[in-house]
Amino acid sequence: MEKKQYKKVVLAYSGGLDTSIIISWLKENYGCEVIAVAGDVGQADELEGLEEKAIATGASKFYCADCKEEFVKDFIFPAVKAHALYEGKYLLGTSLARPIIAKKLVDIAIAEGADAICHGCTGKGNDQVRFELTIKAFAPTMDIIAPWRTWELKSREDEIEYAEARNIPLKINRETNYSKDKNLWHLSHEGLDLEDPSNEPLYDKILEMGVSPEKAPDQAEYVTVSFEKGEPVAVNGEALDPVSLILKLNEIGGKHGVGIIDMVENRLVGMKSRGVYETPGGTILYAAHQNLEEITIDKETQHFKQQIALKLADILYNGQWYTPLTEALLAFINESQKNVNGEVKLKLYKGNIMGAGVTSPDTLYSEQTASFGEDEDYNQMDAQGFINLYGLPMKVKALLEQQRNK
Repeated sequence: MEKKQYKKVVLAYSGGLDTSIIISWLKENYGCEVIAVAGDVGQADELEGLEEKAIATGASKFYCADCKEEFVKDFIFPAVKAHALYEGKYLLGTSLARPIIAKKLVDIAIAEGADAICHGCTGKGNDQVRFELTIKAFAPTMDIIAPWRTWELKSREDEIEYAEARNIPLKINRETNYSKDKNLWHLSHEGLDLEDPSNEPLYDKILEMGVSPEKAPDQAEYVTVSFEKGEPVAVNGEALDPVSLILKLNEIGGKHGVGIIDMVENRLVGMKSRGVYETPGGTILYAAHQNLEEITIDKETQHFKQQIALKLADILYNGQWYTPLTEALLAFINESQKNVNGEVKLKLYKGNIMGAGVTSPDTLYSEQTASFGEDEDYNQMDAQGFINLYGLPMKVKALLEQQRNK
Protein backbone atom coordinates (compact mmCIF):
# COMPACT_ATOMS: atom_id res chain seq x y z
CA MET A 1 0.00 0.00 0.00
CA GLU A 2 1.35 3.42 -0.93
CA LYS A 3 2.41 5.50 2.04
CA LYS A 4 0.36 8.65 2.59
CA GLN A 5 2.35 11.81 1.98
CA TYR A 6 2.38 14.97 4.09
CA LYS A 7 3.51 18.50 3.32
CA LYS A 8 3.92 19.84 6.85
CA VAL A 9 4.26 17.89 10.10
CA VAL A 10 4.39 19.24 13.64
CA LEU A 11 6.71 17.15 15.81
CA ALA A 12 6.58 16.91 19.60
CA TYR A 13 10.26 17.66 20.14
CA SER A 14 12.24 17.15 23.34
CA GLY A 15 15.72 16.84 21.93
CA GLY A 16 16.00 13.40 23.49
CA LEU A 17 17.07 10.27 21.66
CA ASP A 18 13.77 9.54 19.92
CA THR A 19 12.90 13.00 18.67
CA SER A 20 16.51 13.81 17.79
CA ILE A 21 16.39 11.31 14.95
CA ILE A 22 12.72 11.67 13.99
CA ILE A 23 13.26 14.96 12.16
CA SER A 24 15.65 13.21 9.75
CA TRP A 25 13.41 10.17 9.56
CA LEU A 26 10.33 12.24 8.66
CA LYS A 27 12.16 14.13 5.93
CA GLU A 28 13.66 10.92 4.51
CA ASN A 29 10.34 9.06 4.50
CA TYR A 30 7.83 11.80 3.71
CA GLY A 31 9.90 14.62 2.22
CA CYS A 32 7.86 16.96 4.39
CA GLU A 33 8.52 20.19 6.22
CA VAL A 34 9.01 19.52 9.94
CA ILE A 35 8.12 22.04 12.64
CA ALA A 36 9.58 21.12 16.01
CA VAL A 37 7.56 22.01 19.11
CA ALA A 38 8.77 21.73 22.69
CA GLY A 39 6.37 22.16 25.56
CA ASP A 40 8.10 23.85 28.47
CA VAL A 41 6.74 22.13 31.57
CA GLY A 42 9.85 22.84 33.61
CA GLN A 43 12.58 20.77 31.97
CA ALA A 44 14.98 23.68 32.61
CA ASP A 45 18.43 22.84 31.20
CA GLU A 46 17.00 20.20 28.87
CA LEU A 47 15.54 23.02 26.76
CA GLU A 48 18.90 24.72 26.26
CA GLY A 49 20.09 24.66 22.68
CA LEU A 50 16.97 22.88 21.43
CA GLU A 51 16.15 25.43 18.75
CA GLU A 52 19.66 25.35 17.30
CA LYS A 53 19.68 21.56 17.37
CA ALA A 54 16.25 21.24 15.76
CA ILE A 55 17.10 23.65 12.94
CA ALA A 56 20.53 22.05 12.43
CA THR A 57 18.97 18.61 12.05
CA GLY A 58 16.37 19.68 9.51
CA ALA A 59 13.44 21.42 11.18
CA SER A 60 12.12 24.48 9.33
CA LYS A 61 10.90 26.16 12.49
CA PHE A 62 11.00 25.69 16.28
CA TYR A 63 8.48 26.65 18.94
CA CYS A 64 8.96 26.48 22.70
CA ALA A 65 5.53 26.79 24.29
CA ASP A 66 5.69 27.98 27.90
CA CYS A 67 3.25 25.70 29.73
CA LYS A 68 4.67 25.94 33.26
CA GLU A 69 2.04 28.04 35.02
CA GLU A 70 -0.85 26.33 33.26
CA PHE A 71 0.73 22.95 34.04
CA VAL A 72 0.82 23.71 37.76
CA LYS A 73 -2.52 25.52 38.13
CA ASP A 74 -4.67 23.40 35.84
CA PHE A 75 -3.08 19.96 36.20
CA ILE A 76 -0.81 19.59 39.24
CA PHE A 77 -2.98 21.45 41.75
CA PRO A 78 -6.15 19.50 40.82
CA ALA A 79 -4.20 16.26 41.35
CA VAL A 80 -3.01 17.49 44.75
CA LYS A 81 -6.54 18.48 45.77
CA ALA A 82 -7.78 15.05 44.70
CA HIS A 83 -4.83 13.23 46.30
CA ALA A 84 -4.61 11.23 43.08
CA LEU A 85 -2.05 8.44 43.37
CA TYR A 86 -1.72 5.72 40.74
CA GLU A 87 -1.47 2.30 42.38
CA GLY A 88 -0.84 3.94 45.74
CA LYS A 89 2.58 5.33 44.80
CA TYR A 90 2.92 7.24 41.55
CA LEU A 91 2.23 10.97 41.71
CA LEU A 92 1.43 11.02 37.97
CA GLY A 93 4.37 13.21 36.97
CA THR A 94 4.48 12.21 33.31
CA SER A 95 0.73 11.63 33.05
CA LEU A 96 -0.11 15.19 34.12
CA ALA A 97 2.28 16.84 31.68
CA ARG A 98 1.28 15.09 28.48
CA PRO A 99 -2.21 16.59 27.98
CA ILE A 100 -1.04 20.20 28.14
CA ILE A 101 1.88 19.50 25.78
CA ALA A 102 -0.40 17.71 23.33
CA LYS A 103 -2.91 20.56 23.41
CA LYS A 104 -0.14 23.04 22.53
CA LEU A 105 0.87 20.77 19.65
CA VAL A 106 -2.66 20.94 18.29
CA ASP A 107 -2.82 24.72 18.67
CA ILE A 108 0.42 25.18 16.72
CA ALA A 109 -0.47 22.55 14.10
CA ILE A 110 -3.75 24.32 13.37
CA ALA A 111 -2.09 27.75 13.28
CA GLU A 112 0.64 26.46 10.93
CA GLY A 113 -1.77 24.58 8.64
CA ALA A 114 -0.02 21.27 9.30
CA ASP A 115 -1.58 18.08 7.98
CA ALA A 116 -0.15 15.75 10.65
CA ILE A 117 1.25 15.64 14.18
CA CYS A 118 4.12 13.32 15.05
CA HIS A 119 5.32 12.03 18.43
CA GLY A 120 8.24 9.86 19.49
CA CYS A 121 6.41 7.64 21.97
CA THR A 122 7.09 3.92 21.78
CA GLY A 123 4.42 1.38 20.96
CA LYS A 124 4.92 -0.19 24.38
CA GLY A 125 4.31 2.88 26.49
CA ASN A 126 1.50 4.94 27.96
CA ASP A 127 2.49 8.26 26.43
CA GLN A 128 1.32 7.34 22.93
CA VAL A 129 -2.19 7.03 24.35
CA ARG A 130 -1.98 10.27 26.33
CA PHE A 131 -0.79 12.28 23.34
CA GLU A 132 -3.18 10.80 20.83
CA LEU A 133 -6.32 10.99 22.98
CA THR A 134 -5.68 14.69 23.53
CA ILE A 135 -5.06 15.26 19.83
CA LYS A 136 -8.33 13.47 19.03
CA ALA A 137 -10.13 15.65 21.58
CA PHE A 138 -9.04 18.92 19.93
CA ALA A 139 -8.27 17.96 16.31
CA PRO A 140 -10.32 14.84 15.57
CA THR A 141 -9.45 14.74 11.88
CA MET A 142 -5.71 15.39 12.28
CA ASP A 143 -3.43 12.56 11.13
CA ILE A 144 -0.98 11.21 13.69
CA ILE A 145 2.44 9.76 12.86
CA ALA A 146 4.03 7.42 15.41
CA PRO A 147 7.41 6.25 14.00
CA TRP A 148 8.02 3.68 16.72
CA ARG A 149 5.05 1.71 15.41
CA THR A 150 6.26 1.68 11.80
CA TRP A 151 9.99 2.24 11.41
CA GLU A 152 12.71 -0.38 11.08
CA LEU A 153 14.46 0.62 14.34
CA LYS A 154 13.78 -1.87 17.10
CA SER A 155 15.78 -0.60 20.10
CA ARG A 156 17.44 2.45 21.59
CA GLU A 157 20.76 1.00 20.42
CA ASP A 158 19.43 1.05 16.85
CA GLU A 159 18.45 4.68 17.35
CA ILE A 160 21.93 5.61 18.55
CA GLU A 161 23.44 3.94 15.47
CA TYR A 162 20.97 5.83 13.24
CA ALA A 163 21.98 9.12 14.86
CA GLU A 164 25.71 8.40 14.62
CA ALA A 165 25.42 7.54 10.93
CA ARG A 166 23.84 10.95 10.30
CA ASN A 167 26.01 12.94 12.72
CA ILE A 168 23.01 13.84 14.87
CA PRO A 169 24.33 15.04 18.27
CA LEU A 170 23.06 13.19 21.35
CA LYS A 171 23.36 13.97 25.04
CA ILE A 172 23.53 10.28 25.95
CA ASN A 173 25.59 7.23 25.10
CA ARG A 174 25.11 3.50 25.45
CA GLU A 175 26.23 3.52 29.08
CA THR A 176 23.98 6.37 30.27
CA ASN A 177 21.00 5.42 28.17
CA TYR A 178 18.32 5.62 30.88
CA SER A 179 14.94 6.66 29.59
CA LYS A 180 14.06 9.82 31.52
CA ASP A 181 11.20 12.26 31.71
CA LYS A 182 11.70 15.56 33.50
CA ASN A 183 9.37 18.38 34.39
CA LEU A 184 8.57 20.75 37.27
CA TRP A 185 6.81 18.00 39.17
CA HIS A 186 9.12 15.02 38.83
CA LEU A 187 11.92 13.10 37.16
CA SER A 188 11.49 9.48 36.07
CA HIS A 189 14.16 6.89 35.32
CA GLU A 190 13.60 3.66 33.35
CA GLY A 191 15.70 1.15 31.45
CA LEU A 192 19.19 -0.39 31.77
CA ASP A 193 19.71 -2.07 35.16
CA LEU A 194 16.26 -0.93 36.34
CA GLU A 195 14.60 -3.35 33.93
CA ASP A 196 15.50 -6.17 36.35
CA PRO A 197 13.30 -5.68 39.46
CA SER A 198 15.84 -7.60 41.56
CA ASN A 199 18.41 -4.81 41.11
CA GLU A 200 18.59 -2.08 43.71
CA PRO A 201 18.57 1.31 41.97
CA LEU A 202 21.93 3.06 41.85
CA TYR A 203 20.56 6.14 43.58
CA ASP A 204 23.85 7.99 43.83
CA LYS A 205 24.20 7.58 40.07
CA ILE A 206 20.71 8.46 38.89
CA LEU A 207 19.23 11.00 41.32
CA GLU A 208 19.12 14.56 40.03
CA MET A 209 16.41 16.38 42.00
CA GLY A 210 17.82 15.46 45.38
CA VAL A 211 19.96 13.07 47.37
CA SER A 212 19.41 9.64 48.84
CA PRO A 213 18.24 9.59 52.49
CA GLU A 214 21.68 8.35 53.55
CA LYS A 215 23.23 11.54 52.17
CA ALA A 216 20.60 13.88 53.58
CA PRO A 217 21.49 16.22 56.48
CA ASP A 218 21.63 14.79 59.99
CA GLN A 219 19.52 17.74 61.17
CA ALA A 220 15.76 17.71 60.56
CA GLU A 221 14.09 20.69 58.88
CA TYR A 222 10.60 22.05 59.40
CA VAL A 223 8.52 23.37 56.52
CA THR A 224 5.11 25.06 56.68
CA VAL A 225 2.70 25.03 53.73
CA SER A 226 -0.35 27.33 53.60
CA PHE A 227 -3.47 26.43 51.64
CA GLU A 228 -6.52 28.30 50.35
CA LYS A 229 -9.42 26.18 49.10
CA GLY A 230 -7.08 23.21 48.83
CA GLU A 231 -4.43 24.97 46.77
CA PRO A 232 -0.99 25.75 48.21
CA VAL A 233 -0.24 29.49 48.31
CA ALA A 234 2.76 29.94 50.60
CA VAL A 235 5.81 28.16 52.00
CA ASN A 236 7.16 29.10 55.42
CA GLY A 237 4.89 32.15 55.40
CA GLU A 238 6.16 33.44 52.05
CA ALA A 239 3.49 33.86 49.39
CA LEU A 240 4.67 32.29 46.13
CA ASP A 241 3.30 31.95 42.63
CA PRO A 242 2.44 28.36 41.65
CA VAL A 243 5.64 27.64 39.72
CA SER A 244 7.95 29.17 42.34
CA LEU A 245 6.15 27.26 45.08
CA ILE A 246 6.79 23.92 43.41
CA LEU A 247 10.44 24.79 42.79
CA LYS A 248 10.90 25.87 46.42
CA LEU A 249 9.44 22.63 47.77
CA ASN A 250 11.53 20.61 45.30
CA GLU A 251 14.63 22.26 46.71
CA ILE A 252 13.65 21.62 50.32
CA GLY A 253 12.44 18.07 49.73
CA GLY A 254 15.36 17.08 47.52
CA LYS A 255 17.81 18.24 50.16
CA HIS A 256 16.31 15.78 52.64
CA GLY A 257 15.91 12.78 50.34
CA VAL A 258 12.13 13.07 50.21
CA GLY A 259 9.94 11.70 47.42
CA ILE A 260 12.00 8.85 45.94
CA ILE A 261 9.79 6.00 44.73
CA ASP A 262 10.80 2.67 43.21
CA MET A 263 7.83 0.82 41.76
CA VAL A 264 6.67 -1.76 39.26
CA GLU A 265 3.50 -0.35 37.75
CA ASN A 266 0.84 -1.72 35.45
CA ARG A 267 0.97 0.14 32.16
CA LEU A 268 -2.21 0.86 30.26
CA VAL A 269 -1.02 -1.30 27.35
CA GLY A 270 -0.94 -4.39 29.56
CA MET A 271 2.64 -4.94 30.68
CA LYS A 272 4.40 -4.26 33.95
CA SER A 273 7.14 -1.64 33.98
CA ARG A 274 9.72 -0.73 36.62
CA GLY A 275 10.69 2.87 37.23
CA VAL A 276 12.27 5.16 39.79
CA TYR A 277 10.51 8.48 40.34
CA GLU A 278 11.75 11.62 42.06
CA THR A 279 8.93 13.89 43.25
CA PRO A 280 10.30 15.81 46.28
CA GLY A 281 8.05 18.87 46.31
CA GLY A 282 5.00 16.90 45.28
CA THR A 283 5.45 14.40 48.09
CA ILE A 284 5.56 17.27 50.59
CA LEU A 285 2.41 18.81 49.10
CA TYR A 286 0.47 15.55 49.18
CA ALA A 287 1.39 14.98 52.83
CA ALA A 288 0.56 18.54 53.86
CA HIS A 289 -2.74 18.59 51.97
CA GLN A 290 -3.83 15.28 53.46
CA ASN A 291 -3.08 16.48 56.99
CA LEU A 292 -5.14 19.61 56.41
CA GLU A 293 -8.08 17.66 54.99
CA GLU A 294 -8.15 15.51 58.11
CA ILE A 295 -9.38 18.47 60.16
CA THR A 296 -11.43 20.33 57.54
CA ILE A 297 -13.49 17.67 55.71
CA ASP A 298 -16.30 15.66 57.27
CA LYS A 299 -15.99 11.87 57.47
CA GLU A 300 -18.46 10.89 54.72
CA THR A 301 -17.03 13.36 52.20
CA GLN A 302 -13.48 12.39 53.12
CA HIS A 303 -14.13 8.67 52.66
CA PHE A 304 -16.04 9.11 49.41
CA LYS A 305 -13.30 11.40 48.12
CA GLN A 306 -10.80 8.57 48.61
CA GLN A 307 -12.82 6.47 46.18
CA ILE A 308 -12.93 9.35 43.70
CA ALA A 309 -9.14 9.71 43.97
CA LEU A 310 -8.61 6.09 42.93
CA LYS A 311 -10.77 6.48 39.83
CA LEU A 312 -9.31 9.87 38.94
CA ALA A 313 -5.74 8.54 39.20
CA ASP A 314 -6.60 5.72 36.80
CA ILE A 315 -8.18 7.95 34.17
CA LEU A 316 -5.38 10.53 34.37
CA TYR A 317 -2.78 7.78 34.03
CA ASN A 318 -4.70 6.46 31.04
CA GLY A 319 -4.65 9.79 29.21
CA GLN A 320 -8.34 10.60 29.62
CA TRP A 321 -7.93 14.15 30.96
CA TYR A 322 -10.18 15.81 28.40
CA THR A 323 -13.29 13.71 29.04
CA PRO A 324 -16.68 14.41 30.64
CA LEU A 325 -15.87 12.02 33.50
CA THR A 326 -12.69 13.88 34.44
CA GLU A 327 -14.56 17.17 34.33
CA ALA A 328 -17.29 15.80 36.59
CA LEU A 329 -14.87 14.28 39.10
CA LEU A 330 -12.84 17.48 39.31
CA ALA A 331 -16.06 19.41 39.94
CA PHE A 332 -16.68 17.20 42.97
CA ILE A 333 -13.09 17.64 44.12
CA ASN A 334 -13.31 21.43 43.88
CA GLU A 335 -16.56 21.46 45.81
CA SER A 336 -14.92 19.41 48.58
CA GLN A 337 -12.08 21.93 48.90
CA LYS A 338 -14.06 25.04 49.89
CA ASN A 339 -13.02 24.77 53.54
CA VAL A 340 -9.56 23.26 53.07
CA ASN A 341 -7.84 26.37 54.36
CA GLY A 342 -4.99 26.66 56.83
CA GLU A 343 -1.38 25.85 57.56
CA VAL A 344 0.42 22.54 57.89
CA LYS A 345 3.81 22.13 59.54
CA LEU A 346 5.91 19.13 58.55
CA LYS A 347 9.22 17.75 59.78
CA LEU A 348 11.59 16.39 57.12
CA TYR A 349 14.34 13.98 58.05
CA LYS A 350 16.28 11.58 55.82
CA GLY A 351 13.49 10.73 53.41
CA ASN A 352 10.73 10.85 56.01
CA ILE A 353 7.89 13.33 56.38
CA MET A 354 6.28 13.67 59.81
CA GLY A 355 3.39 15.86 60.80
CA ALA A 356 4.32 18.67 63.19
CA GLY A 357 1.05 20.51 63.58
CA VAL A 358 -1.93 21.76 61.57
CA THR A 359 -4.23 24.77 62.00
CA SER A 360 -7.30 25.95 60.11
CA PRO A 361 -9.97 28.63 60.53
CA ASP A 362 -12.40 26.01 59.19
CA THR A 363 -11.37 23.13 61.43
CA LEU A 364 -13.97 20.51 62.34
CA TYR A 365 -11.85 19.29 65.21
CA SER A 366 -13.18 20.21 68.66
CA GLU A 367 -10.61 19.75 71.39
CA GLN A 368 -13.31 20.00 74.02
CA THR A 369 -15.44 17.26 72.44
CA ALA A 370 -12.52 14.93 71.72
CA SER A 371 -10.86 15.43 75.10
CA PHE A 372 -10.61 12.60 77.61
CA GLY A 373 -11.56 15.16 80.22
CA GLU A 374 -15.03 16.29 81.24
CA ASP A 375 -17.04 18.19 78.66
CA GLU A 376 -20.60 19.41 78.12
CA ASP A 377 -20.89 18.37 74.45
CA TYR A 378 -20.89 14.63 74.86
CA ASN A 379 -22.87 12.50 77.27
CA GLN A 380 -21.02 9.21 77.45
CA MET A 381 -24.22 7.39 78.45
CA ASP A 382 -25.58 8.19 74.96
CA ALA A 383 -23.07 5.69 73.63
CA GLN A 384 -25.00 2.81 75.20
CA GLY A 385 -28.13 3.37 73.11
CA PHE A 386 -26.03 4.00 70.00
CA ILE A 387 -24.16 0.72 70.44
CA ASN A 388 -27.41 -1.19 71.09
CA LEU A 389 -28.92 0.08 67.82
CA TYR A 390 -25.69 -0.16 65.83
CA GLY A 391 -25.12 -3.71 66.99
CA LEU A 392 -28.74 -4.86 66.69
CA PRO A 393 -28.23 -6.81 63.41
CA MET A 394 -25.31 -8.71 64.93
CA LYS A 395 -27.29 -9.45 68.08
CA VAL A 396 -30.34 -10.68 66.17
CA LYS A 397 -28.16 -12.91 63.96
CA ALA A 398 -26.42 -14.42 66.98
CA LEU A 399 -29.75 -15.11 68.76
CA LEU A 400 -31.23 -16.82 65.70
CA GLU A 401 -28.13 -19.00 65.30
CA GLN A 402 -28.35 -20.00 68.96
CA GLN A 403 -31.99 -21.05 68.51
CA ARG A 404 -31.18 -23.08 65.39
CA ASN A 405 -28.34 -24.87 67.13
CA LYS A 406 -30.40 -26.00 70.15
